[in-house]
Amino acid sequence: MDFLNTIFVAILQGSTELFPVSSLGHAVVVPALLDWKLDQHSPSFLPFLVLLHSGTAIALLAYFWRDWWQMASGVLGLAGREAAVKNRRLFLLIVIATIPAVIFGFALNKFFKELFDSPIIAAGFLVLNGVMLIGGERLRGKQGTRELTDLSIKDAVIVGFWQCGALFPGISRSGATIVGGLLRGVTHEASAHFSFLIALPVLVGATVLEVPKMLKAGLAPGVLQMSVIAAVVAGVVAYLSTAFLMRYFRATDKWSLVPFGIYCLVFGGGALLWLGLRG
Repeated sequence: MDFLNTIFVAILQGSTELFPVSSLGHAVVVPALLDWKLDQHSPSFLPFLVLLHSGTAIALLAYFWRDWWQMASGVLGLAGREAAVKNRRLFLLIVIATIPAVIFGFALNKFFKELFDSPIIAAGFLVLNGVMLIGGERLRGKQGTRELTDLSIKDAVIVGFWQCGALFPGISRSGATIVGGLLRGVTHEASAHFSFLIALPVLVGATVLEVPKMLKAGLAPGVLQMSVIAAVVAGVVAYLSTAFLMRYFRATDKWSLVPFGIYCLVFGGGALLWLGLRG
């Protein structure tokens, strides 16, 4: 990829990773629509992908640093008794919600990777993502009132299984987990907060798994520098996206996911039609 394409992909990753529109779906569909010869299996693409995820993970850590600091203080016993109990419980819920995606990701890794080669399948899942977002708003019934501190172990397990949907390119991780929270009577803001908290271990885990492969593959001249620039861009965009979304979900608790659902239906449906006609 040239410099402009690299920056474009970094911006795309930094925004779609947090917005409920699927970063994987866009990463598969957009290059196909633009006729980019993007080889996702080339040695140069792996370090690029690893550093993009690192940039997004650092952005989430920077935005929610107080949450992670409080959880660390609770786990290490550095906070008062009441605060320690509350923050240890939140940390436990994050661990529990992460487990299903880890298990299914490892067990079905080869199957899901094969789906990344098909832009048409990814476009179809984007349409399904739109249905999920709009359907989630309708199915939740009355406006949720439960907050982050009201989450139970059962809630964490259910949200964790919703997160597994993001293994399909086109199904948004944040969208699926927010819908899972909404169906448990949690507010949009609290659902998004929990969704972004459980995103960090997923991103860090994916990065750590790919680092040995990246080191083994070696780096072509200029690849590392370009990847670092892309990571910084993705991180800045991800931070701004998180800040915007947390305010957005707080202000639009009755219909927050509907605009994103409509976007996915239009974009995914249009891509599906265009790619199908083009053959």
